Amino acid sequence: MRYAETGVNLEIDLSRGSIEREGTDPRLTALHLGGLGTNTKMLWDRVPSEVEPFSPENLLIFSAGLLAGTLAPGANRMIVSTFSPQTLLSAYSVMGGFWAPELKHAGYDKVVIRGKSPKLVYLWINNDKVEIRDASHLRGKGALETAEIIRREVKDKEAQVLAIGLAGENKVHYASIEHGRSSASRGGIGGIMGDKGIKAIAVRGTKDINVARPAEFNELCNDILKYIQFRNDNPIKNVPPILAGLGSPQEMKLHDEAWHTSSFAWGNARIRRSDYWTKEIEAKWKVVQDNKVERLISCYNCPMKCGAVVEHEKLGRYLMKCYSKLTYTMAADSDLAFGLNIAGLGQEYGVDGYTTPQVLAFGVELYEAGILTDQDLPGFPATTEERFFYLLEKIVRREGIGDVLANGVYWAARQIGRGAEAYDHNTIKKHEQIPIKLGIMNPIYYLMWATGEKINITQIEGQIPQAPFATKEDKEEFVRDWIQVPNDKFKDFVLNWEPRTLPHYPSIEATCEIVDWQEMMHYIDDSVGTCAGLSSFPIKPPYHIHNFPRIISAATGMDLDEEGLKKIARRNRNLLRCLNIRRGMKKADEKPPEDHWKRRFPELESKLLDEYYKFKGWNNEGVPTKETLHELGLDYVAEEFELKGILKEEERVPETQGVR
Repeated sequence: MRYAETGVNLEIDLSRGSIEREGTDPRLTALHLGGLGTNTKMLWDRVPSEVEPFSPENLLIFSAGLLAGTLAPGANRMIVSTFSPQTLLSAYSVMGGFWAPELKHAGYDKVVIRGKSPKLVYLWINNDKVEIRDASHLRGKGALETAEIIRREVKDKEAQVLAIGLAGENKVHYASIEHGRSSASRGGIGGIMGDKGIKAIAVRGTKDINVARPAEFNELCNDILKYIQFRNDNPIKNVPPILAGLGSPQEMKLHDEAWHTSSFAWGNARIRRSDYWTKEIEAKWKVVQDNKVERLISCYNCPMKCGAVVEHEKLGRYLMKCYSKLTYTMAADSDLAFGLNIAGLGQEYGVDGYTTPQVLAFGVELYEAGILTDQDLPGFPATTEERFFYLLEKIVRREGIGDVLANGVYWAARQIGRGAEAYDHNTIKKHEQIPIKLGIMNPIYYLMWATGEKINITQIEGQIPQAPFATKEDKEEFVRDWIQVPNDKFKDFVLNWEPRTLPHYPSIEATCEIVDWQEMMHYIDDSVGTCAGLSSFPIKPPYHIHNFPRIISAATGMDLDEEGLKKIARRNRNLLRCLNIRRGMKKADEKPPEDHWKRRFPELESKLLDEYYKFKGWNNEGVPTKETLHELGLDYVAEEFELKGILKEEERVPETQGVR
């Protein structure tokens, strides 16, 4: 019997119209856990490096995390993996809600899609019954509308549906896949789904999920719940309200937005408005938020309420996701009422709530600079808010200039030319970002932005406070119950941190260790399917490196300790990096935009990158060495890299082969 996972994947070939159930090798679980880990192994094994994202040979993998659907609180994440039309590198996006647990209860760990359908279809998975159904009547429908229609068609209001909107159908490079209050947004994976001809996947499951040691597992889960309650009753002191609690950022619960509106850039990631937030603005926004938010909502088996049901003038209502409350507002230099309005429309069209506002702001900025003209934008409105709606409609339909902007800032700037490249401020590895922070270079964030494979703030940053505490007493109080750290060196960092110490604090060595710790926790979450809001993202979370091995072991029956879990996280992280290197990623790609911070330190940044490469066991080009790959059982990667000339033959490791 398999524990925590089902041991079965659904393989759908849309070109042939075939549906197959494939048993999986339990040794892969021991090596990679699940979710992102096994997705990455599958992409390495089955998709050649030369395959284009919009190719029948590209895979689109929907994977429930290893613990998804069990009693583990907040274990509800689905990880979608493919190759991105936006970056041409690997793309993975993490979705909460209810879909992943439902898939597990239907008896499957993954849905693996290859090929292309000659017509628009949707999948209906109902336990052992799996169908490819015609979706021609759903063409042009919104993502949320599509979900409601499908529930009526399958006559099951409990069916969980993920769907694309018009943007996905038209292969917009930052199209999302929507599921209620959750979405898989980064990297344009909704465009891949549209290219394959899938409008939606609906799933209903009623099967049990077994765990190896139920009594022990239940006790550990109860401990997590107790700690969540303790943290809710005892928020972190002396930090901004947005950082004081657990869960995804509590945007829909909190009214105080001083942190984001003051620290992040407005417009096309250009302008900082450090004096924007006032008591008058807070009072105005509070009225809007209280009137628009009907109620707060949670994901599967989670006591946190990070999302909200929001009233909308056209949609009636929609389910808001955390930070997209602000992304449109700040990009348009507008207010909360506008942001809530356009965010709902963007969700129905199925576009990434981080990338899209920046593309819209980019288009407006090009017009104001005279690079785009009335000929490019016939009937362009007078106000920024109206211009945002205008451009959104053009982009999701790929009409006129929208056909260019649908490819994202990086590609659009180069296609438009005429100096547009100078307005590409905020792309990393050809990937659009949320509004950037300005000020002095931060060494921790430099390494996270430069080297991260998932360029999304909630998937790279973690449990270190954003600023030093004011007094010695505050520091000592903070570290007193900081049990989540791997060792006491991290406490020393906080105890010795003083104001105005950037960019030379922490030390390069400490910076490497902090970034490595934060990254490790994200890779664990994205393999086991726990919400980053209860683990890798907030300060002092309930899940951490000291209790995760026991929880995973009790669920799966694996004999896993801290060192073993760390090694699995390293294996997954290195394999994903190698997947991108095989696709052509170079050291030159590993840098934040030139104007990411006002004050930069090129010599220090170069040294940070070089030392981090050494710390991770990578060579001076950022490629994992043969010794590192051998240690992690990735000799098959070293062999291919040697044949391709990515690694030199004289670096050969011992002949002993790693487990494949």
